[in-house]
Amino acid sequence: MPNELRPTALVTGASRGIGAATAIALGAAGYNVAVNFAVEETAAAGVVDRLSKLGSKAVAIRADVSRESDILRLFETAEAKIGPIRALVNNAGITGGFARVDSVTSAAIMQVLAVNVTGTMLCAREAVKRMSTRHGGSGGAIVNVSSLVTRTGGAGEYIHYAASKGAVNTFTIGLAREVAAEGIRVNAVAPGLTDTEIHAANGAPDRLDRLTPTIPMQRPGTAEEIAAGIVWLLSEAAAYVNGAILEIGGGR
Repeated sequence: MPNELRPTALVTGASRGIGAATAIALGAAGYNVAVNFAVEETAAAGVVDRLSKLGSKAVAIRADVSRESDILRLFETAEAKIGPIRALVNNAGITGGFARVDSVTSAAIMQVLAVNVTGTMLCAREAVKRMSTRHGGSGGAIVNVSSLVTRTGGAGEYIHYAASKGAVNTFTIGLAREVAAEGIRVNAVAPGLTDTEIHAANGAPDRLDRLTPTIPMQRPGTAEEIAAGIVWLLSEAAAYVNGAILEIGGGR
């Protein structure tokens, strides 16, 4: 498909893990992709390179989604360099580290909420302004990345992170109903235990091995499996799916 006919998707936190897998899957599905990153510029450039090989027009844009000014610049740059945004994947998120609630710091809680909740809301706000028929847009779709921990609670590990993802679920349902008549569908995916570097990065390299026995399918998921669910929710195959929280967790 020629680049000028491809819709544009913006994926936050797309330099690694689920975000990178989603960006690449969207490129394979016929999207041009804005690859957002906060720190890992080299990794983001690698994702852009892979997208280019798929025939997708792609650009890496540094922006911290906990900062409103960065979010405004992210959307403006993406549209200027690629085109009108028709799909948003709110993937950027942090765990705040593993800690019981009686030892978690206020700084960690505030940063988790700033990235996972406020960042998601503000990115969705900017997407709605551009997609909504109420604002002269031609519609689109938003997928927020939540977590199965909203159901399990994260006890002993990161209740603060679980609470932030619970807010994402509620926001997803509310926004879906708010903009459904304006040509925008809003859904979420809730990944279970997934084989990415996030566990080691947060000081628990043995977490996958330790928790795998709790999964009925007896294995963690892959970033590509989560990405497949996200791409489906953005696609016309999911045209009547709105306000859903799609669990992808091996039955856990």
